[in-house]
Amino acid sequence: MNGKKALIVGIDDYPDSPLFGCVNDAISISSELERHGTGSVNFGVNLVSSNNCAVLAGDLRKQITQLFCGGPTSVALFYFAGHGAIIGDEAYLCTMDGASHAPGIPLSEVVNIANNADGEVHNRVILLDCCFAGGAGNLSIVNKQISALGKGVTIMTACRDNETAQEMNGHGLFTYLVLDALRGGASDILGRITPASVYSHIDQSLGDWDQRPLYKSHVDNFLVLKEMSPKVSLKTLRRLPFFFKSPSSEYSLTPDHEHTNQDGTSRTDGDNVMQGEFRELQDCNRVGLVEPVGSQDMYWAAIKSKSCRLTALGSHYYRLATDNRI
Repeated sequence: MNGKKALIVGIDDYPDSPLFGCVNDAISISSELERHGTGSVNFGVNLVSSNNCAVLAGDLRKQITQLFCGGPTSVALFYFAGHGAIIGDEAYLCTMDGASHAPGIPLSEVVNIANNADGEVHNRVILLDCCFAGGAGNLSIVNKQISALGKGVTIMTACRDNETAQEMNGHGLFTYLVLDALRGGASDILGRITPASVYSHIDQSLGDWDQRPLYKSHVDNFLVLKEMSPKVSLKTLRRLPFFFKSPSSEYSLTPDHEHTNQDGTSRTDGDNVMQGEFRELQDCNRVGLVEPVGSQDMYWAAIKSKSCRLTALGSHYYRLATDNRI
């Protein structure tokens, strides 16, 4: 099962209450998902916006069904930016032909389509930047909300089920932060961006008085939405067991490791091999994998013949390297 596909929807041109940033949000999300940060192809994107067509409930329902049930694929992602509405206990994605009694497509229907696609699509992701979307994936039983997510489904919403979605710098606040995450703000050491890391990035960016995005997931595997260039080369990461014989051991440094003089100019003497190794260790230090022992930085650790060691995060990647996981 191969391939990743995304249905990206943005609606500004509502007849009675137009919006002004949702189409741009959809275009920006499409651009970030089409290719990895390394330039290779990522998602096959179907962009639907009110700039190009009338986004009607019947058509959108067919497109959502085609996304999730149109054939085997590894990941299917649905993004919606537009109005959200709530009638009674049901929240809706509003379409351009919506009416007061039927604003568009019920969120429960969108989630049910995704839930029922388990045999077709292993991972299904739903991102909703609209008001009142937080109830997506819940089931009401005797006035209690319980999760109704199928296996392999992840939902991220701009706000709770009783909140409105805010805007920021010409984007929805939620989408603004999602874009920041997809541009590298949520990537790990290996350059991987996951739904969980995107939500963590959003959560850390918002204060107690901001809208509260929600994250719900029922998955059993690691899902990568996008890949950036690793923050440290894979070659260097795989050499961590060479530098450190165990996660708790230290690597001894000498002045010969340092490749610059105190004024910052490059040294013309010294051991090139040792200096190359020190550059790798400095790369690891910059991203929090390695720390100097008994000195304030790696330069003085070398000059004073101190040592360096793995941090807790460095120990994690050490184990990945030892187990041939990277």
